[in-house]
Amino acid sequence: MNKNALITGASSGIGLELAHIFAQNKTDLVLVARSEKALKELAPSRK
Repeated sequence: MNKNALITGASSGIGLELAHIFAQNKTDLVLVARSEKALKELAPSRK
């Protein structure tokens, strides 16, 4: 079964740390943040 998580405040602080933890556990993530620029800077590049 696929695991999913919605994380708010994902560009810094606790939200960022939770995103890292869930990603390490192969959870599919939906990340939300007030700063689009900060969130995009954290996203892995897609080629």
